[in-house]
Amino acid sequence: MPVGRALVTVVSMTASKTDGDKTVLLAAPRGYCAGVDRAVETVERALEKYGAPVYVRKEIVHNRYVVDTLSERGAIFVEETDEVPEGSHLVFSAHGVSPQVRGEAKGLQLKTLDATCPLVTKVHNEVKRFARDGYHILLIGHEGHEEVEGTAGEAPEVTHLVDGLDGVDALPDFLEQEKLIWLSQTTLSVDETMQIRERLHRRFPHLQDPPSDDICYATQNRQVAVKAIAQRCQLMIVVGSQNSSNSKRLVEVALKHGTEAAHLIDYANQIEDSWFDGVDTVGVTSGASVPEILVRDVVESLARRGYTSVEEITTASEKITFALPRDLRPART
Repeated sequence: MPVGRALVTVVSMTASKTDGDKTVLLAAPRGYCAGVDRAVETVERALEKYGAPVYVRKEIVHNRYVVDTLSERGAIFVEETDEVPEGSHLVFSAHGVSPQVRGEAKGLQLKTLDATCPLVTKVHNEVKRFARDGYHILLIGHEGHEEVEGTAGEAPEVTHLVDGLDGVDALPDFLEQEKLIWLSQTTLSVDETMQIRERLHRRFPHLQDPPSDDICYATQNRQVAVKAIAQRCQLMIVVGSQNSSNSKRLVEVALKHGTEAAHLIDYANQIEDSWFDGVDTVGVTSGASVPEILVRDVVESLARRGYTSVEEITTASEKITFALPRDLRPART
């Protein structure tokens, strides 16, 4: 599994740069990860196989463009399961759901399709396993995020949310003989998660580390790519929606690692001219739920502002794919 440790390579995407050119540094990897690709294709295939409407609980992924495009094709996004007519097709989003939600769907006789990212499912399985083994689980994540709600829902009686460094101090006092382990939301900042881990260990020396890293490969890779260009650009533009955790983390990583200003936008038309005073190099990246067409729009918008030299900085190669839900896989011949 790639984790962004490859040597940095530079690929020029335009003619050779001349003196006075303004530059775009395009981070790679960026955009769709394997889990998002699977989730979006799940809805597309469901619409093709069953016809509209197909219901989706919450946003299939946290991206406005993706949700709007699927809505135009006949997907209906709902907040709660009880909004879905009995017997309908319902897709669970990439962020996963709790056993309670699955039970509600079963009670309504809904035909469910699970688009949960397999890396999120891995964390769900860890929660169930450690709960069975008598652990209290310290779950590092953001309160109210759909992934956290689904993960904690696997064992709510022994799962304790740790939201930021302050969340460590808010935890109850555990006895030394009580078994503790920490897990995390898959889309967090790697650096911040390690800081929280260190504070947790200082407060609870007997705390155990998970058997493997929970932050997904794509989240890590995109953060590594941003770090590779952050010191070289005065401005970072991150394409992604405001409710996308991994996209917001890219803004934070850019600012922490040397970029003077960073902005999160859904579309190129949200770029403001005032951002470019004194800027000769702009970094561009996108969150893991962002289609490449939106990045291309940003690059074209920057070219119209004089940023005509584009260099793609590649820090990892991603070749991971995930199989679709069984009901939507092509029939074997």
